[in-house]
Amino acid sequence: MAVETQAQPVGTGFGDVIRAYVALTKPRIIELLLVTTVPAMFLAAGGLPPWQLIIWTMLGGMFAAASANTFNCVLDADIDEIMRRTRRRPVPRHQVSTTNALVFGVVLGVLATLVLGFGANWLSAILALVANAFYVFVYTMWLKRRTSQNIVWGGIAGCFPPLIGWTAVTGSIAWPPFILFAIVFLWTPPHTWALAFRYKDDYAAADVPMLPVVRTAPQVATQIFWYTLATVVVSLLLWPVTPTGWLYPAVAAITGAIFLWEAIQLWRRANAGMEGAQLKAMKLFHYSNTYLAILFLAVAIDPLLF
Repeated sequence: MAVETQAQPVGTGFGDVIRAYVALTKPRIIELLLVTTVPAMFLAAGGLPPWQLIIWTMLGGMFAAASANTFNCVLDADIDEIMRRTRRRPVPRHQVSTTNALVFGVVLGVLATLVLGFGANWLSAILALVANAFYVFVYTMWLKRRTSQNIVWGGIAGCFPPLIGWTAVTGSIAWPPFILFAIVFLWTPPHTWALAFRYKDDYAAADVPMLPVVRTAPQVATQIFWYTLATVVVSLLLWPVTPTGWLYPAVAAITGAIFLWEAIQLWRRANAGMEGAQLKAMKLFHYSNTYLAILFLAVAIDPLLF
């Protein structure tokens, strides 16, 4: 497989190099993290935060996530070279050397700390550093290759953006951002396991014990259902804890009901003996992205209306 990957043409022009370094940062993951950062700022401010603070927090958060993702690309290069979904990443294709990628990750991490520290506050900068360290050392280097619960506990790193957004505005921690933290924490397993159904063989080939690799489809679907139910329940807790109008609870209830319905459908198909594409697990995966985006959009809009 490695020989096949290396045989693919690799661009060496300036534009190709830039695109390779951008790919190291995994832009789609960064977008998802920012989706949960900025709404927390609106909630903390009870309306529109200062636009300069939004820009600095987004920029610092972007650098922090890019740094963590770059380190992940370096540490998982051997896995990425085996998996079809990831074999075209820059390190397996030798577009970016390991040394250059590591330096790039360090520079991004330093920029993130400085931007958040001076642009927002040092509590936000420290939280971003903790999130990155957790993602790199706990998830990537320890949990990912050792346990089927890797994404459950490793996913904690992706829950920090709401805390960073809240502290950027208030300079302190409170219950509302912890509820947002919990929503992302509970949402991550069904989101990731639904995707892992599709790439089950890839994970097995790379010896990564994602839950669909080591458990039956009905067992995984059952876990997805319970985590989805917990996500929806916890999302509704934000309403009594934080003063909101009717918009947020209405959106949380409607989008949560759809999310739960998709999880039930996946559970039914799994228990009917369906496998692979028949499970339509990607339908739940794609909706989970939509669910989180709409839910946090409601978090941002509600304070502007009420």
